[in-house]
Amino acid sequence: MKKIFLFLTIFSVIFASGCAMSSALEEKESSDGQNSEQNETDVVKVGILHSLSGTMAISEVSLKDAELMAIEEINNSGGLLGKKIEPVIEDGASDWPTFAEKAKKLLQQDKVATIFGGWTSASRKAMLPVVEQNKGLLWYPVQYEGMESSPNIFYTGATTNQQIVPAVSWLLNNKGKKFFLIGSDYVFPRTANSIIKAQLKAEGGEVVVEEYTPLGHTDYSTVINKMKKVKPDVVFNTLNGDSNVAFFKQLKDAGITSKDVTVMSVSIAEEEIRGIGGEVLAGHLAVWNYFQTTDIPENKAFVEKYKEAYGEERVTDDPIEAAYIAVHLWAEAVKKAGSFEVEKVKEAAKGIEYKAPGGTVKIEGENQHLWKTVRIGEIQPDGQFKEIWNSGEPVKPDPYLKSYSWAEKLSKNNE
Repeated sequence: MKKIFLFLTIFSVIFASGCAMSSALEEKESSDGQNSEQNETDVVKVGILHSLSGTMAISEVSLKDAELMAIEEINNSGGLLGKKIEPVIEDGASDWPTFAEKAKKLLQQDKVATIFGGWTSASRKAMLPVVEQNKGLLWYPVQYEGMESSPNIFYTGATTNQQIVPAVSWLLNNKGKKFFLIGSDYVFPRTANSIIKAQLKAEGGEVVVEEYTPLGHTDYSTVINKMKKVKPDVVFNTLNGDSNVAFFKQLKDAGITSKDVTVMSVSIAEEEIRGIGGEVLAGHLAVWNYFQTTDIPENKAFVEKYKEAYGEERVTDDPIEAAYIAVHLWAEAVKKAGSFEVEKVKEAAKGIEYKAPGGTVKIEGENQHLWKTVRIGEIQPDGQFKEIWNSGEPVKPDPYLKSYSWAEKLSKNNE
């Protein structure tokens, strides 16, 4: 009898111990599950999609850096709607189908609240149907050729009437009538040059040569020989990526300087100058909405933070600034909406103003572009710009050039 009692006692202890262990394990699993769920709900993911390799990396790596800096600023100030922003970084690899593939991955697998990305119009055009079909949101940070307005894209770089059109008018008034057009062979330069040709026809200029080379092209001897032959007053440059390095170095080697012909660029900024050399580009011009030398308090603070984060030798430029403010504008829209939902963010974004490093900008609700100040600068030997003209105030975005009678056919064809 005593043996039976002892057996039952031992069994009860083991059973009770087992139950307690099982309960503890279940409690731990439940706790782990809650912690995992808590961790999931503590963050909001955003996509960063730029060319971190290939011909466009010279320009796009710095945009990624600027976006990460803006995200860190927001996180350090308490995050967004109680959440920390978690960037998911992808490489578009200077390949347009890859941009579409990575955008799809970010929206469908990573479930990002928005994407910040792109540089070339080809990359944007590749991402556009993806963000529209997946009801996502893209903040595109680079000047472009206009003739587009997607309900799923915010455009924080200049559209045509905030860069190309005022630059052409200024050149006609200050440099001459004969234009030589050189560009990379894809959508942005070809559309931009269609606009320039229509404008020149209306305003008394002429195109003497129109040339295109593939992205990544490095031999410009034939193009430069044509320039020598026709002697244009202006070279309007829409080359992109590292082709600019070859073009300007070969131009200098051929003995052609800014004193011989004015080259106006729309994709050469401080970051590209750093790769080409200020002494190579000195005296040539570029048109943007922002320069590192823009003299306002917001810009001094921005430049200081950027250099502190990435090194004193680094520079800021227009696309870097446009990428940086894209993150902050999205954050302002999220706060105003009280939500990360795309439709609510889009509605809240209308009319938002922000004191950007390049001056105050405002989101135009009609087309999701920004009001921006136009600036023309002369490249100095130290790689910085001396501003020689600006629009005086922010210009309303007009992507379809509806306010220009000479662009009527262009806008009708593209709407």
